Amino acid sequence: MSEDDNIELMAARYRDIITALGEDVSREGLVDTPVRAAKAMRFITGGYHEDLDELINGAVFTSDTDEMVIVRNIELYSLCEHHMLPFIGKAHVAYIPRGSVIGLSKIARIVDYFARRLQIQEVLTKQIANCVESSIDAQGVGVVIEAQHMCMMMRGVQKQNSSMTTSCMLGTFRSQAQTREEFLGLI
Repeated sequence: MSEDDNIELMAARYRDIITALGEDVSREGLVDTPVRAAKAMRFITGGYHEDLDELINGAVFTSDTDEMVIVRNIELYSLCEHHMLPFIGKAHVAYIPRGSVIGLSKIARIVDYFARRLQIQEVLTKQIANCVESSIDAQGVGVVIEAQHMCMMMRGVQKQNSSMTTSCMLGTFRSQAQTREEFLGLI
């Protein structure tokens, strides 16, 4: 199915949803909403339509550094798979190289690649860590994500100040408490 066909299929479903809500989809403010919503959803879930190898695009470089590399406060936007409501937060990604480093922007792109899907935060955290580890054969990788979930804030329990923190520690970040503590202290 082409991207245009996919957008039209989703737009038809959005028309159905808007109508089921009791709205008039032909009213001026809503006429173009189904197509806009479909395009927005396609963008928000763009991780399904990207190629990870193209995203990294060979930006792995030989390096003799063996000190921790940290990228902090990478903003992320995702959709929980349970309610399809956003969760918004930041990721902190660290690794200890083993002969290779990855381009700085590629870490942020890896975060986006996995965030732009339907999922839970716990899985997202692990996907990012595993990807960084396998991309450069790192000695260790640590990922911490802090996020606020609209499913907790807008519906259900309605707790406005709640946030969730998840972590995934691989290699030396898992086996060496000192490495893990250094990372957590620096973020």
